Amino acid sequence: MKALVLTEYNHFELQDVANPKPGPTDVLIRVQAVGICGSDVHGMDGSTGRRIPPIVMGHEASGIIAEIGDDVREWAVGDRVTFDSTVYKLDDWYSRRGMYNLSDGREVVGVSTPQFHRNGAFAEFVTVPQHILYAIPEGVSFTQAALVEPVAVALHALSLTPIQVNDSAVVVGAGMIGLFVIQALKLAGCGQIIAIDLDDDRLALAQQLGATHAFRADSDNVPKQVQALTHGRGADVAFEVVGIAPTVQTAISCVRKGATITLVGNLSPKIEIPLQAIVTQQLRLQGSCAINGEYEAALSLISSGKINVEAILSAEAPLTEGADWFSRLYAKEKGLIKVVLKP
Repeated sequence: MKALVLTEYNHFELQDVANPKPGPTDVLIRVQAVGICGSDVHGMDGSTGRRIPPIVMGHEASGIIAEIGDDVREWAVGDRVTFDSTVYKLDDWYSRRGMYNLSDGREVVGVSTPQFHRNGAFAEFVTVPQHILYAIPEGVSFTQAALVEPVAVALHALSLTPIQVNDSAVVVGAGMIGLFVIQALKLAGCGQIIAIDLDDDRLALAQQLGATHAFRADSDNVPKQVQALTHGRGADVAFEVVGIAPTVQTAISCVRKGATITLVGNLSPKIEIPLQAIVTQQLRLQGSCAINGEYEAALSLISSGKINVEAILSAEAPLTEGADWFSRLYAKEKGLIKVVLKP
């Protein structure tokens, strides 16, 4: 099969490689669409330590089952499917308690670390365990289904965050995940949804998708602008969807006392935080890791049109052009948010 292989940092090759073989409880999927995730783009230069070459990346994908393992009973060749990005053991202590995203020994499709190596979906075929599969609803395209994973990431972040109807929310970072968080906040009944970013086009799109206000991160005194919209207090909740020190600081400075800040982005392994402000304002900082059962809801919301995934789709292209699209995304080409490749 053809596969887009990261052979060394910042270098891809389209190679002929052997088809993966499904184990007894695995399925082999003929990939129809696979999204380039921001974590892939940031990982390809070695900065995250989670894409050690050689690796076939790609964890946002959909396709058709081409082969099933001997012990697979609930799925059949020809089924249209997508899959969770997290590979976990069903009998893990965390999995048994409904937290499979935190399971010991968890792996991620298309990721390579010193602890594990699992090839992903930038290829004609990929194998995954049957227990992470989800059927694609009728009327949902393969491209739409390839974008379910980031929608589910956004939904998981909301599931961890105490939100009441008419609450105010700040979203720092209007990239793909941030835009899905904004749509989910609108569905959750938030009254004020404030998007903060450095890109005017992304801020405009954020308002189209549900943000009531949009501020440039480099404008004058963003926290005071947020306070002016929230009775002088600050927002009830904030979502940080970048993962660098300045954006985390912005999220913290824009909320009221007693608020919750949910950290979704993780570009920087370490940052400094204003500890005294967090303690004296009794702020709650929490991380949101991947997905924990939100796939079904994400598929339903996409199928019903309540979540718009096409709005963030910048391009669809053949897998053969994958290296070029990675370069364009890495260079932060203006106007690019999500690119979906077709093997």
